Amino acid sequence: MRYSPEALTAFVETVSCGSFSAAGRRLRKSQSTISTAIAHLEVDLGVTLFDRSARQPVLTPEGQRVLSYVQAILAASERLDELAVSLRGETEARLTFVLSDTLHPDVLEDLLAQFDRRFPHTEFECLVGEDDDVVDLLQKGRAQVGLIEARDDYPTDIGHTRLPMQTRMAVYVSPDHPLTAQARVEWEQLRTWRELRLNTYLENRSAPARGPVWSAPNYLMLLSMAAQGLGWCVLPCALVDEFASSAELTMLDITGWPMSVSIDLLWHKEAPLGAAGSWLRQYLQQVST
Repeated sequence: MRYSPEALTAFVETVSCGSFSAAGRRLRKSQSTISTAIAHLEVDLGVTLFDRSARQPVLTPEGQRVLSYVQAILAASERLDELAVSLRGETEARLTFVLSDTLHPDVLEDLLAQFDRRFPHTEFECLVGEDDDVVDLLQKGRAQVGLIEARDDYPTDIGHTRLPMQTRMAVYVSPDHPLTAQARVEWEQLRTWRELRLNTYLENRSAPARGPVWSAPNYLMLLSMAAQGLGWCVLPCALVDEFASSAELTMLDITGWPMSVSIDLLWHKEAPLGAAGSWLRQYLQQVST
């Protein structure tokens, strides 16, 4: 390739993040490394990609035209890597799957059964993670495939696809919580009661002053806390159906809830999946709930 893959990635990431420093944080490189890579790309192309006169870099008209070509080059490179692995017929000795508690338990049960039949000699590891923790595990090579509640933007080194399945989320409390005495609850009323909130290791979101908050890094732990009567919580309905009885948790009647949430499948572009990982991805892309 005439142009450095690192420079192309730095360019696309800077556009996505809005600044050289943010792109550096996402790619785990210094701001100067990102700036230098893009400067070299501009020299190679003979055009200026960013207007640097403002506080944040802004794409020039030339940069706008270049962007789609660079995205296509990176996508083609990823597909070539996947094809090479497929042609070699490689099967991973070990596959780590980091999944969200939003995955329906029935889907996971069938997935594990089919995986066992197809890849009996592959060591299979399941981790539970949510949001940015999933992305971090993939980027560090700790996992090869991940599931996450859908979002609009991902780092350029993370491949992603929207799955046909969705998960239903609702607000739950223990049956003896004072909120259950009301036939219908308004969202604003929840603010006067303790919220049990998802708070992953990387995000570490501090609680705003709207009300008392306890937090945990996964939904199953939040479910346990809610069942103890420690507060109200947004939880996946399927998870509650699987692990809690009606005597432990009650769904609150709130306008707009339950709500459906889309799920994305993620992988690291620089670590092409083998036969087992590719099968896992194809399986999940065909399942709907």
